[in-house]
Amino acid sequence: MPETSSPTAVTPLPPLAAQAEHLIELGVHELAGIPADELRAFAAGNADGGADGALLAVHPDRAPASALAPLLRHAGKPGFVVTDMPDVDAFAPYGVTLPDAPLYLVAGLDRGDHMANWSPEEALPALTGQGRTPLLLTEGIHWVIQQPAVLERNRCFMTIGSRLRKANGALDARTPAIWISNGTGRDGRERRNAPKVGWCWWGNRHTWLGFGSASDRRHQGASRPPA
Repeated sequence: MPETSSPTAVTPLPPLAAQAEHLIELGVHELAGIPADELRAFAAGNADGGADGALLAVHPDRAPASALAPLLRHAGKPGFVVTDMPDVDAFAPYGVTLPDAPLYLVAGLDRGDHMANWSPEEALPALTGQGRTPLLLTEGIHWVIQQPAVLERNRCFMTIGSRLRKANGALDARTPAIWISNGTGRDGRERRNAPKVGWCWWGNRHTWLGFGSASDRRHQGASRPPA
């Protein structure tokens, strides 16, 4: 197994109120069927109580990966899902318990640079053994939407909290990831440097992919505007 090292520090996220406004500007509240005032109220209700540095996430049942990916931006280019992942929204939480709410917080984010050149098969037990939880694909997209600088060439990440269970009950060997396109193959030259939602094999290692993880998820504070 590859050697470990200390996680790389990531610039703090914007305040929750700013995150909420950014999602509203992008129309995420509309695609999720959540009133803008409800989104603002949730952010305001969590401004205290240890929510500093947390990510505001919309439940994947409300805002799926296919709808969020085009909102990503890198080098002025919009994000996209690879053509051989038409079932991207079928990658559901695996071994991860989400708050039963349309909005929730993801705390203690880490890109997992220290796990670059690990396979998902190696990384998952290591993360859970450290008391951490792997990010869902939608959570990873939310993170890059709010903090585009977290996606760097040769410093991208997998989101192995999302897996696809096949009709026979077995897990699909594909595991989702977010990285930067080189504009080759079916991506198309025009997509060079665009943020890309793709997949890698469960047993393969990649020197340029870490593993996004969090310390916990929670739902607290107000989620509805005052009457």
